[in-house]
Amino acid sequence: MATGSLHAQVQSTVTAPDSIATRVQACTACHGEKGQGSGNNYFPRLAGKPAGYLFNQLVAFRDGRRKYPPMNYLLAYLPDTYLQEMADYFATQQVPFPVLPKPNVGPQVLALGKQLGLQGDAARHIPSCVACHGPSLTGVSPDIPGLLGLDSKYISAQLGASRYGTRVAATSTCMKKVVVLLSEADIAAVSAWLSSLPAPENSAPAPAGSVKLALTCESAETR
Repeated sequence: MATGSLHAQVQSTVTAPDSIATRVQACTACHGEKGQGSGNNYFPRLAGKPAGYLFNQLVAFRDGRRKYPPMNYLLAYLPDTYLQEMADYFATQQVPFPVLPKPNVGPQVLALGKQLGLQGDAARHIPSCVACHGPSLTGVSPDIPGLLGLDSKYISAQLGASRYGTRVAATSTCMKKVVVLLSEADIAAVSAWLSSLPAPENSAPAPAGSVKLALTCESAETR
């Protein structure tokens, strides 16, 4: 085989299209081909989440406010413009939700989770999940995430991380304020209930300004 044709063959096998879909393949190895989530408890769904939320989380991993070494390393030197492009890509993906294992809890636990998710607990000044994450729990644009399609262990871990300061937002202490009011039983219950919910008919986040957020989330720190 001539040297020139061999070089051309090698070139054809290593050259990939320069597209955002190609460049996010490092993400899809864990989070699914289009960010739909995976069978692993701790690799959450990215597809369809508000772009502002995804961008904020990418920046948090890059800057070390969220700590997970593979993500911290992967994003360490990426500029904001690149992270925004990644966020926009996953926000536009509309793919089926992952099939989650049924939570291994009793009906009383699920009932408590449902109460906290839909009504909160006024006596303890705990707002409901829907009060901030939207009536369908699919999030609110531009930066409040959906809570569906996530494994209960992942949800529980993230609530714990917000409580103990290992997951820190740049401008909002909203979740910190809420989660410190929750007991361990509350966290287990709401995590189990959220993971037990079916995929929504419409997975799009609620439009910006369409949800009057809970008072807890309307401080100057979060606007």
